[in-house]
Amino acid sequence: MALLILFGFIAGAATAVSPCVLPVLPVALSAGATGGRRRPAGIVAGLTASFTFATVALVYLIDALGLPDDLIRNLAIAVLIGFGLVLLLPAVSSRLEGWLSRFTARFTPKTEADGFWSGTLVGASLGLVYAPCAGPILAGVITVSASQSFTVDRLAIAFAYALGSGLVLYLLMLGGRRLIAPLSRRVGWLQAATGIVMIVFGIGMAAQWDLKFQNWIADDLPAVLVNPTKDLESSDASISRLADLRAGHTTKSAEQIAAGAAAVQSEARAASDLPVIGRAPEFQGTQQWFNTPGDRPLTMAGLRGRVVLIDFWTYTCINCIRTQPWLNAMNERYGDRGLTIVGVHTPEFPFEKDAGNVEDAIKRAGIEYPVAQDNDYTVWNSYGNQYWPAEYFVDADGNIRYAHFGEGDYGHKEEVIRELLAEAGENPGAGKTGATGMKAAHVLLTPESYLGSARADRFENGYILPGVHDFGPLKEPRLDWLAYGGKWSIGPEKARSDGGEIAVHFRAKRVYLVLSSPGRSRTAGIELDGKPVNATAAGGDVKGGEVKVTGERLYSLIDLPEPGRHLLTVSPESGIRGFAFTFG
Repeated sequence: MALLILFGFIAGAATAVSPCVLPVLPVALSAGATGGRRRPAGIVAGLTASFTFATVALVYLIDALGLPDDLIRNLAIAVLIGFGLVLLLPAVSSRLEGWLSRFTARFTPKTEADGFWSGTLVGASLGLVYAPCAGPILAGVITVSASQSFTVDRLAIAFAYALGSGLVLYLLMLGGRRLIAPLSRRVGWLQAATGIVMIVFGIGMAAQWDLKFQNWIADDLPAVLVNPTKDLESSDASISRLADLRAGHTTKSAEQIAAGAAAVQSEARAASDLPVIGRAPEFQGTQQWFNTPGDRPLTMAGLRGRVVLIDFWTYTCINCIRTQPWLNAMNERYGDRGLTIVGVHTPEFPFEKDAGNVEDAIKRAGIEYPVAQDNDYTVWNSYGNQYWPAEYFVDADGNIRYAHFGEGDYGHKEEVIRELLAEAGENPGAGKTGATGMKAAHVLLTPESYLGSARADRFENGYILPGVHDFGPLKEPRLDWLAYGGKWSIGPEKARSDGGEIAVHFRAKRVYLVLSSPGRSRTAGIELDGKPVNATAAGGDVKGGEVKVTGERLYSLIDLPEPGRHLLTVSPESGIRGFAFTFG
């Protein structure tokens, strides 16, 4: 974790001299060059605090309350314009400075309040504007924070990133003060000029001039200038530390389980030669339970004497969805013969924490075995798990005997169930079911593709930055690539259509897209190779060339008679949010 905090600090410092920060510099330099001698320090303090808050804490608030994605940006615009107007009126500015000094006098010596607190107001608004400049390290932290519980580690990384940027900006502001020191006699003129800069910048933000400028430099400048920290942020060390952050703090028992599970994956063992990997942890830290008597939690101790299959899944994961027919078949065949399947639903996206959404997914999949919500990754971490889906096979004595990650190998897994049932003195019945899961196309598939900035890859638009963007006319992407067209609001893990389009040049038989439509149902047009998709190629959720988006889930857009290479274009109504494409 210490290494990731250091990476965050360095990445933040580098971001402060990248083109992304250029629209912020005029305000920072002009505001830091006027007022009291401690105003630059106040600007840095305000920027660091608001940036940290905006990139970590507000994720929870916005997701929980369903607030608009551009709330932070609009708040920053209001503060900048308001403070700019105050600076244009010297009497009002002096009164505000005096009020702030009196208000804070009980906390700090009066001599230290020389411009500091007015600077914090400017810095706070700049931190909100500056938030979209966060690179992949911080974006990864934001994504993890949104789907898991808040931790001090994640706050520390965000703070380190903000502090690195703030210190570089502080040095730039000190340099700016020295350059204009000869003009100190005209402080009134300088203060008014600062106010004008803030107002112009606020108006420009409202008109999205800053974002258009960022898009322009991202398209036309070398990648090393657009994102100078790319090599650092994509290094094996930082990627590994982000993976550790998602996994959370694991115990020695969890590490033992993870190591044992990996070992049985790498060795072709007969069902009759299953080692004891470790003791199955108790179910702890869960939320709602489904398909149990009275929806009461189960315990591993209460399941002694039965063979237990623990299945980690999340309802928008296509690999999990393809496994569910096999799990249902195992429950139907062996549920009365000593087998209990427990689905542990551990969310990838924040909306997958919603109990109503999980319940709807259980009904759609026809799941009748018990399911527990693991919103805080407590059960996930107790197994040291890292995969969706992942299955752990527990014998009647409570020992983990086998594990399997991903899809497939259904015949061998059924053999394991039958062997463990026989060990427990149960009769598994004559013959296997021969059940399998849904089969993916036997071709080289287009990789899973995320729409949010944290994991966006293979976009013809170049490096995808968070914020509100007008990508212009839709470009046709190369094979396995994507392209944005028109207006979109991009967040770390999702993209909201503001009347835009998205295209993907895919290789697959089936195409799925995780979508949501907060507040009401909306529609998205679906085109295949430039024409509205017909009934022969349409997925199960598409009717008449459109998909109606209601709940937050995985939607089936394309289901071809046979695999092929095609261009899919999705034109969502404004307000629809997209998360990730998957292919099968």
